Order: sequence, then C-alpha cells, then structure tokens
Amino acid sequence: MNNTTHTSNSVNYTATSWKPESVIIPLVFSLIFLVGTIGNSLVLAVLFRSGQMNNNTTNLFILNLGVADLCFIIFCVPFQATIYTMDEWVFGPFVCKAVHFFIYLTMHASIFTLATVSLDRYLAIRYPLRSRELRTPKNALTSICFIWGLSIIFSGPYLTYYKQIDMNGTIACIPVWRVPQRKIMDICTFVFGYLIPVLILSLTYARTIRYLWTAVDPLEDMSESKRAKRKVTKMIIIVTVLFCLCWLPHHLVILCLWYGYFPLNQATYAFRILSHLVSYANSCLNPIVYALVSKHFRKGFKKVFSCILRKKVTNKVHVVQVAHTVSTVEAVSTEVSHINEPQPSSSSCSQSNGRQWGAGEQTSPHDKSPNTFITFNVT
Repeated sequence: MNNTTHTSNSVNYTATSWKPESVIIPLVFSLIFLVGTIGNSLVLAVLFRSGQMNNNTTNLFILNLGVADLCFIIFCVPFQATIYTMDEWVFGPFVCKAVHFFIYLTMHASIFTLATVSLDRYLAIRYPLRSRELRTPKNALTSICFIWGLSIIFSGPYLTYYKQIDMNGTIACIPVWRVPQRKIMDICTFVFGYLIPVLILSLTYARTIRYLWTAVDPLEDMSESKRAKRKVTKMIIIVTVLFCLCWLPHHLVILCLWYGYFPLNQATYAFRILSHLVSYANSCLNPIVYALVSKHFRKGFKKVFSCILRKKVTNKVHVVQVAHTVSTVEAVSTEVSHINEPQPSSSSCSQSNGRQWGAGEQTSPHDKSPNTFITFNVT
C-alpha cells in the first residue's frame, strides 16, 4: 500500500505532471477522515455503553475492528493525503517510517480480526452449546492480543522498507530495499495479509451460510436467538466482503507492478490513486454498514446523539443561569455550585442500553457519562 510509488521514476512522474488530484484527492481524503473518525468513534461509544462487552465475543471483535479503523484514519490518512498536494515529503524521517508501518499494521489487524470473527460466527451457529466454553470474553481478548502481535510481526519490516531520502533536492519518502527483497516482502504481505485470510473467510462463511439456509426448516418458526445470529452473521459478512473488495485493487496493482505489465502513464496513475482511495475508504464504511443492517446499532447511534445534544443544551442552560445569577444577585459560591450540579435529564444518558444487545443485562446507572466514551481515540 504505497502511495509514494515504488520507483523513483514514478515519483518524478507524479510530481511533475497531471495535477488535478491536488484538489480533488484532498477533498476525498478529508471526507474519509471526517466520516471515519465520527463513525468509528460512535461505534466505540455504542459498544461501551451497551454494557455487553463482558459477555459478548462478537462485540469485542467489532470493537477491535473499530479501533483498527480509527488508528488507520488518524495515523495514516492525513499524511498520505499530502502526497498529492505537496511536491515533497515534509514530515520527517520518523513519520515516513511510522505512517507506512501503521498502514500495514491496521490492515493486518483488520483482516485477521475478520478471519477470527468468521470462525467465531461459525462456532456460534453450528455448535451453539458445545462452543460456549471456547467462545468466552477471556479467549476473545486473548485472540485480539494474538492478532495485534501477529500484525506487528508482519508489518514490522516496513519500518525499514521506507526511508526519507533527498532526490536531487526533493525530499521523498520511498522504498529503499533492493528489488528482490521488496518483491519477497510484497508477496508475503499479499499471501499472509490477504490471500490466506480470504480463503479462511470464504470457507467458514460458505459453511455457515449453508448451515443457516439448509439446516433450518423454513416452515418452522425460527427462534429469536437464531434470527439474531443470522442478522449478526449477515452484517459481518457484508463487512468482510467490503474489506476484500476494497483492498483487492491495491494488491492487484502491486502484483501487476512486479509480475505483470504496469506502464507509468496517466491511466495507470489514475488507477493507482483510485486503488488508494477505495482501500482507505474501507476504514469509514463499517459504521455505515452497522447503521444500515443492525437496528440495535441504529438505536445506539440515536441514543448517543440524543445524549450529546441534551448535554449541550444542559450546559447552555447552566451558563445562562450562572450569568443571570451573578449579574443580578451577589450570589455566594454555594449558589453557583448548586446551579452546576448534574441534572436528572442528563443522567439517563449514562445508563446502558443493555437490553438491545442480546444478553438482556443492564449496566449500573452509575456508569460513566457518554462524554467519557465519545472521544476520538487514537488507534
């Protein structure tokens, strides 16, 4: 996933010709950044407020996906967008290495998480009783730690793959490995970071779908539990298909560059830009899918928004009351502190919406307020 191009010739080419992307691309990147940051932050807020993080393995994996997407958006998208607007790299050698490391780190973390959750869904649907001892939050957290550890191993070499260099007075962030080493690294990334996980996803979901649509008698009433599992599986499958489709053009470009025919002209340059935009846009699509497919996420999003608006209105009322009290009466400090006490209307926002998340449990009304959760967590 190299926006800076793989050869010095392509860097010179992109820096000197055809520049409409210097305006269009930053706008698209800005939209991706805005939608992705808000959307994934809302997903994290809804999951934390749902009160089901301690007994729902699927929510833990969805949370991990949101963290990976948010990391990618914050650490990668803003810096990569400048490649099409500036003639040289201006962020220094450390950021040059770090940005590309996080690109591949989050890519591996996302695809490994999707592969793991596909196995989780298969066990939950095919062996609902026997898999309970295996599908525990503790094992899910262990899997997530293993996913990030494995992602670090596969993306670690990219800390030396890229380097900031001076090319005839122009500072560029480009690959510095020798061609044979780069070929091996790119092929390993494709095989272990895309091909094998996609094969696992295809196999598990094929068996899951086959069981869902053949093992259940359509004439019999399906239980609420089975309906819920089918809806969750449908949502995860859509997320998986979108990830595979969005990242496929990027891998095709790399493969064509090394083993096919990929001339450096305006058409291939435009296709490379498109492949970057599509792969980067994937980081902001998951919240949209959750909102469209899951009524529980829609309710959660509405709840978070209502709490935000209610909190803003309450704060404005407090400010007006304080200003009015101080200007008309020589109020003592106890009166002002009394005005600023939390109001009952906003306390309800701190309560979880646990009944919507399948387990039927509610968290304590003393949970933190939504303002604590709606933070732009750096992934």
